[in-house]
Amino acid sequence: MLFMVIETFRNQDAKAIYRRLRDHGRQMPDGLTFVSSWVQADAARCFQLMECDDVTLFQRWIAQWSDLMEFEIVPVVAGKDTAGALAPLL
Repeated sequence: MLFMVIETFRNQDAKAIYRRLRDHGRQMPDGLTFVSSWVQADAARCFQLMECDDVTLFQRWIAQWSDLMEFEIVPVVAGKDTAGALAPLL
């Protein structure tokens, strides 16, 4: 399943986040897969697309980063899949 992870950087401190990322990597448990990411222009938030079948893996991962970021996890579906699911109802 795909998830959009919205990370809000505490105190807008992108340097601390990127320092930890450089020194320790993403610190993601096996089974939680990073797909891609985008950073807001002012470096206040990051939007990550991730894949996972066990939502509890997010809890383990977030525990490693919650001192630096707040998280919103949103299950998402590709637009083409939604269009296919809705097509018979149109």
